[in-house]
Amino acid sequence: MTRRGLLFVLSSPSGAGKSTLSKMLLAADGAISLSVSATTRPPRPGEVDGKDYHFVSVERFEAMVDNGDFFEWAHVFGNRYGTPRLAVEALLAQGSDVLFDIDWQGAQQLHHAAGADVARVFILPPSIAELEHRLRARGTDSDAVITARMERARAEISHWSEYDYVLINADVEACFAQVRTVLNAERLRLARQLGMTEFTRGLMG
Repeated sequence: MTRRGLLFVLSSPSGAGKSTLSKMLLAADGAISLSVSATTRPPRPGEVDGKDYHFVSVERFEAMVDNGDFFEWAHVFGNRYGTPRLAVEALLAQGSDVLFDIDWQGAQQLHHAAGADVARVFILPPSIAELEHRLRARGTDSDAVITARMERARAEISHWSEYDYVLINADVEACFAQVRTVLNAERLRLARQLGMTEFTRGLMG
């Protein structure tokens, strides 16, 4: 049975767990790969160009926007991030699933560009106090940055109803199990089973 690929979106406020859940999913499921975004921000220690991100200049990014090369793109904390279109479309046509670790703006644009291929999951923290605790526990951000992230988190949470699924990440293992349940169900949607018409015709003679 042939199947069209799926664009699987995980979004959350910073600190709510989407990056952790994304890494867990990629490690556990060999049938899905991470969409590699283009970004104008500089590489962090250990990041590899072409694997973690496509690192490009602001001028190159703007040219790609003008050329329609992105499925979606957004400004995030002073930098630009975008999903290259051609690579994703090729994976979809091959029946491969693509994971997106993007914010609500990117999810909205992706849905508008490829709605039938998209399943959107929003991850919430169990409380706003726990979210701040997780951000501070990282030990990587100043108080000013954490304050900015908390303000942005409240704004992002306001978009929860725009998603297909909303999960609360109180326990990462339990939330991960829910993410996998959603992914498996989305893979079975009739609209993605490209060979079903021929198969059922065969059954009916």
